[in-house]
Amino acid sequence: MSTSSESESAPERPTAPSVATRAVRELAELTGHDIESVIGVERHEDGWRVRLEVVELRRVPDSTDLLSAYEVDLDDGAEVTSFRRLRRYDRGRARED
Repeated sequence: MSTSSESESAPERPTAPSVATRAVRELAELTGHDIESVIGVERHEDGWRVRLEVVELRRVPDSTDLLSAYEVDLDDGAEVTSFRRLRRYDRGRARED
């Protein structure tokens, strides 16, 4: 015999891959830019922070593309709460992280 608390399932907690996927989708929609890669995912006490590399301007050759690093904050339910651009740089230029 099961109790009502057993039959009610708790919502699944987001995982790092699901949070990163959500951040990629949301940032692409918000900025209109292509997301190049996920460069970091961190779990915090009250949510998540995802760092993404974004193609802001495509050039020929592509080694001269203009890229940006963005930070996306999400709450415990993987809803975007904020985003900001950290820096812009040319793809071919060495940079410090």
